[in-house]
Amino acid sequence: MADGAIDLTRSALLGHVPHGFFGRGGGVSTGLIAGLQCGFGAEDTDSSVRQNRRMAASAVLPGAPLVTPHQVHSPDVITVTEPWDDENRPTADAVVTERHGLVLGVVTADCAPVLFADAEAGVIGAAHAGWRGAHGGVLENTIAAMEAIGADRARIAAAIGPTIAQESYEVDEGFKAAFAEGDSGLFAPGRPGRWQFDLPAYVLRRLRTAGLVRVENLALDTYALEDRYYSFRRATHRGEPNYGRQISLVALG
Repeated sequence: MADGAIDLTRSALLGHVPHGFFGRGGGVSTGLIAGLQCGFGAEDTDSSVRQNRRMAASAVLPGAPLVTPHQVHSPDVITVTEPWDDENRPTADAVVTERHGLVLGVVTADCAPVLFADAEAGVIGAAHAGWRGAHGGVLENTIAAMEAIGADRARIAAAIGPTIAQESYEVDEGFKAAFAEGDSGLFAPGRPGRWQFDLPAYVLRRLRTAGLVRVENLALDTYALEDRYYSFRRATHRGEPNYGRQISLVALG
């Protein structure tokens, strides 16, 4: 996977806003995490990660600096006014901006990457929404942060990129108990005492409940599409000592 063209998927809903959901195709990382590995926590070399990130950013907006947070599954959002370097990434799980010439990004390995854009207002956002972050309000907080700098949720488009799908996401009773009764439809019966959780549907539900009408799930299963995407859960099931992260980016040209 270290050779070949970059694997890049775009959302029709985001239209002409520069953006991309990247897979592992292309890139310079090697070994178990071969390809376009963009996470600093993957025991990759910093030089490979930085080169991969530059390649991805250039595919979205050539020459623009890439801005990503240090992600911790929080509900926190940062409004970006100036780029920061990789060594000084603030802790958050979403970033928004109205500034042109910046590429915003999040890294994932089964969690849902969500890219947002109000093209008319010139406001964009990127959120890392695992179940914990979505449950804690990171999506709603991203929308609110975008509105604070001029967006209108009636115009905001949101696209969900490569994410673990329901058939690949087994959870236990304790996990299910953390959700409201109204969310029971997100859980399909699995093995005895186990359930299959629909993370993309949960993210879509929260986006719609927050008032967005222009939402899209690209329906790309990180676990099943092993030649295209990194997956924390797949690596764990295989007993692999490490796993990579793909990146999702959005920008204002």
